[in-house]
Amino acid sequence: MRSLFALLLLPFAFAAKDPQQQLVDLSTAGNGVIKLDATTFDLLTSPKRTWSAAIQLTALDKRRRCTPCMEFDPSWNMVAKSWTSVPKEQRNTHFFATLDFDDAPTVFQKLGLSSAPIVYVYPPAEGPRQPANGKTAPSKYDFSTGFEPGPLAEHISKHTPIPVPYKDPIDWARWASMAVGGLGLLFVLRFISPILTNRWTWAVGTVVTSLIMTSGYMFTRIRNSPYSGGGGNWIAAGYQNQFGQEVQVVAFIYGLLAFSFLMLIMIVPYQSSPYRQRMQVYLWTGVIMIIYSILVSLFRVKNRGYPFKLFL
Repeated sequence: MRSLFALLLLPFAFAAKDPQQQLVDLSTAGNGVIKLDATTFDLLTSPKRTWSAAIQLTALDKRRRCTPCMEFDPSWNMVAKSWTSVPKEQRNTHFFATLDFDDAPTVFQKLGLSSAPIVYVYPPAEGPRQPANGKTAPSKYDFSTGFEPGPLAEHISKHTPIPVPYKDPIDWARWASMAVGGLGLLFVLRFISPILTNRWTWAVGTVVTSLIMTSGYMFTRIRNSPYSGGGGNWIAAGYQNQFGQEVQVVAFIYGLLAFSFLMLIMIVPYQSSPYRQRMQVYLWTGVIMIIYSILVSLFRVKNRGYPFKLFL
């Protein structure tokens, strides 16, 4: 009989409890997040509240097929959990809560909501933390910044007694990928270091870079020139115009001419056979004459009034 009498008095005891203490108990039970229904929503947003509250209005039931709700909920819980580390004096003056559509559809109707998720932050309506302008209407979080917890914590911190102490968790997968990549790079460098330290590697790289630059690469990059012209034309008329493909052709011509002169100067004189030496002189001299003829023909295309030519 005594236990039955105690059960009958329990609702009255709960109603007599201080509203803020009720919210503290609900928050503690929910690990930092109050699970709302229509009654507790009215309690949390009471017009006489001396606390602030951040409320997530969502639809997490799979039947609702609310993919954004599913994606945002972990971020919301991380921010709410970080608030539990705040000292009790500040923690009990701001609450995090979640209201699911299936738990209180009447609240969604009263607020005129037809989509989710939505986050409202209610400032205190009374007390020392009441906004100076006297406005107690909730502010709505702008999801244009995404569903990440960092911007959310920054927004809510504007309405809390102290900033929300949220910090992004360590991305172990990213650090592991960087470590594996670094070890792989060191492993590769160990085998290609003889190539990188060889003077001929740097000599070839320097020559190729010089050929590309002197052929007009930066000219085309600065002017954002197209790779080729209409109809497959790769030569731009005029000295103040140049296509990207033209740079490659001119660099190849300059490189081949330089290589031919090097062969005549550094290789041919050291041939032990007179016949082989004579044939190489004819070969490289012929290459120089033909390539120069092509180069002069390019000048004729670039400048229609150029009067000279060699073979072509």
